[in-house]
Formats: sequence, structure tokens, C-alpha cells
Amino acid sequence: MVLALIALLGLALSVVGPRWADDSQRESEQELLKVGSLYAQAIKSYYEASPGSLKQYPPDLQSLLLDTRFVGVRRHIRRLYADPLQPERPWGLVRDGDGRVRGVFSQDERAPQRQSALVNEWLDLKPAGRYSQWVFSPRTSS
Repeated sequence: MVLALIALLGLALSVVGPRWADDSQRESEQELLKVGSLYAQAIKSYYEASPGSLKQYPPDLQSLLLDTRFVGVRRHIRRLYADPLQPERPWGLVRDGDGRVRGVFSQDERAPQRQSALVNEWLDLKPAGRYSQWVFSPRTSS
């Protein structure tokens, strides 16, 4: 009787386990989209706040926390967020020709569950085969 109960419990867990994993990945993916959008928004804010006519991207992510181009305190993001999919790894950075940060991406190589594009006022994210192909880079007027 106990062996039958253990077998049924094992069978139930084998059905429920993958669903839990999918739900967990879906939640992490949603957090990635949220945090990536925050970074795209902050990079765009930094770019557009550039003094003078020469628009520049930030030299690093730390510059989004405290923009030293101004006399007063100017922040484009509240804090630096970890990659929700791989918190132990740093964000991948997309740099322009001058070495300035133009966008961020997760270094996770798994396939995303979301297969549709995400378009909002800060970014245009196209469908991709891996999370590392989702580049959170703002749309700019230039």
C-alpha cells in the first residue's frame, strides 16, 4: 500500500514539476522584460539629457545612477538591477563605436517562452531564439 502511494506521489510530481519550472521561467522572463525596459528607459534618459548639441550614451551602467555631467544630483535609474535569469552574471553590454553603453542583454542562452515582439515607447524588442538575443536598447531620435 505504501509503495503504491509513493509511486502515485512520484507520478504526480513528475507531472507537476515541469509546470512549476515553466511557471518559474515565465516569471523570470517577465522580470527580465521589466528590468530590461527600465535600462532602455534610463539609457534613453541619459542620452537625451546630454548637455549641448552632442548627444552621448553613458560610459558605463554606473553613470545611470549618478550623472556627473551636471552640478546637482541627477539619476536616470534608482539602482542597478541584476539579470533576473542569471543574477550571478553581469549584464552583457552593447557598446557603440566610442565604447559607450547603448544597451544591455542577458547572457542566458535558454530559449524564451515569449515569441512575440515587444514594442513600447522605449524599445523595439524583436522575437529571438535565445534570451541573449534580446537587446534592451532604446529607440532614439538620431
